[in-house]
Amino acid sequence: MWLHYVIHLFNKKEIFMANILIYTKTYCPYCVRAKSLLDILEAKYTLINLDEQPEYMTEMLAKSNGARSVPQIFINGKHIGGCDDMYALHEKGELEKLLK
Repeated sequence: MWLHYVIHLFNKKEIFMANILIYTKTYCPYCVRAKSLLDILEAKYTLINLDEQPEYMTEMLAKSNGARSVPQIFINGKHIGGCDDMYALHEKGELEKLLK
């Protein structure tokens, strides 16, 4: 199913200017998957690696209403959720709207 997204996305090139923030950890397969989707979409994003900057955990918890898992993704200040949430938005065609 993931390969379907990749093939679909390579045929679709748009420029996205949204402010994207991702709280991540170094060895997180969901973080890699989330970043891969954004990379394929050629969307620029800012990462905060909680392994390297643990002081941001409190900030992430406050912004995400206590969600402790990573990634936690924010687009233009709006909490999107995690990797699966972002892929669900993409599947509905709503992610691209948020990224514009």
